[in-house]
Amino acid sequence: MRMIGHFIGGQHVEGTSGRSADVYQPMTGDVVAKVALASAAEVRAAVENAKAAQPAWAATNPQRRARVLMKFLELVARDYDSLAELLAREHGKTIVDAKGDIQRGLEVVEFATGIPHLIKGEYTDGAGPGIDIFSMRQPLGVVAGITPFNFPAMIPLWKCAPAIACGNAFILKPSERDPGVPMRIAELFLEAGLPAGILNVVNGDKEAVDAVLDDPDIQAVGFVGSTAIAEYVYTRGCAHGKRVQCFGGAKNHMIIMPDADMDQAVDALIGAGYGSAGERCMAISVAVPVGEATADALMKKLVPRVESLKIGPSTAPDADFGPLVTKAHLDKVRGYVDLGVKEGAELVVDGRGFTMQGYEKGFYMGGCLFDRVTKDMRIYKEEIFGPVLSVVRAKSYDEGIQLANDHEYGNGVAIYTRDGDAARDFASKVQVGMVGVNVPIPVPLAYYTFGGWKRSAFGDLNQHGPDSVRFYTKTKTVTSRWPSGIRTGAEFAIPTMK
Repeated sequence: MRMIGHFIGGQHVEGTSGRSADVYQPMTGDVVAKVALASAAEVRAAVENAKAAQPAWAATNPQRRARVLMKFLELVARDYDSLAELLAREHGKTIVDAKGDIQRGLEVVEFATGIPHLIKGEYTDGAGPGIDIFSMRQPLGVVAGITPFNFPAMIPLWKCAPAIACGNAFILKPSERDPGVPMRIAELFLEAGLPAGILNVVNGDKEAVDAVLDDPDIQAVGFVGSTAIAEYVYTRGCAHGKRVQCFGGAKNHMIIMPDADMDQAVDALIGAGYGSAGERCMAISVAVPVGEATADALMKKLVPRVESLKIGPSTAPDADFGPLVTKAHLDKVRGYVDLGVKEGAELVVDGRGFTMQGYEKGFYMGGCLFDRVTKDMRIYKEEIFGPVLSVVRAKSYDEGIQLANDHEYGNGVAIYTRDGDAARDFASKVQVGMVGVNVPIPVPLAYYTFGGWKRSAFGDLNQHGPDSVRFYTKTKTVTSRWPSGIRTGAEFAIPTMK
């Protein structure tokens, strides 16, 4: 059985806690490896290693740091196919989807190669008589990221690339469900010339998370996962004086207006609702057709598309989506479908009984489609994180936008319409962090920031884009005056520019 340990100080090290977790191959249901679960002492060893390496890296000029990221991009391009296959086999998503996972992470690395420009401060010459003022951005020191199972390449790269580019050392605690790709990322950064100790990977569970949150030398923590854990990480991390950004759950609505191109809307719902088996925080899980006629037209086209979804092993080139990540998660999603039926929603397409011939032990589930879901139902209120789409019929545009505004989550939302006035009004009024207009998954590009509102996010700064540079640096402002031979005497009032 393959054992996966940790990556500390540029080396693979075995776990010493005596605890481990199974790593599954979701398409077969087989246990393919065991991953070590770190103790607090092991986390501390990684932090000490990072702390020792960080000053020299911070002193490396930004252009040379950027060159390491550029070389990393070359190495990932070299190993792209093998990385995607490893990701697909551990996570369950298709290889095509795995390549998208990697590519979205690389786009943030590409953004971070611009760090010589991004990290520049400001300068004012002659701010006062003989006075110049300038600011500089400096790294925080040792920072950490706690990342989820559903994007084992993208989100670790979203976290570590800007942090490293800014001159920090980084502790990555990836999901123990699919640790292979994060470990490979660390290897490739080392090969690209990143000094040993600047990127350490510590695998683990809650014990490792708590050790990260409590460690006095970790200055900042970024997290992505469920809302309950996001709130826990934010609260505990802030209590220990850390800078913390946490991104939680979602219930993303798509409003379909009566004038929408219905074929386009259905294509969008199929991809955004069922892609990656719905295991995306930006998945569309609620369709909101406006008006009964719109709802009926939508269902007429949507039902056969859901029924004809191709579910297959991760390596199948024609599969629309693959298995879920674990048996426990599969059971949880099936349980939500059971609950929806009990709550009175109309289960139009039932994928609970799906099995994959030749892969009977795999964690497969067919697409499920509910109609006439109401906002008091748990399947509407809670994030299911599986291939389940709920249709909530709205009587009007105002009712549709109110559904999105009233929901406790505010991650992503979309509207499908041909009406520019409606789209503009929607973008202005909807209380959600990321908005799509005829775009089903409105994930901003790397040079903008990613982040939701309400209980989808905790903290003041978002992921990637300019916010990532702000999050991983602290600003120092210097006011200087050089003697010019003129004495002004002691000044007891607060300095002003009067």
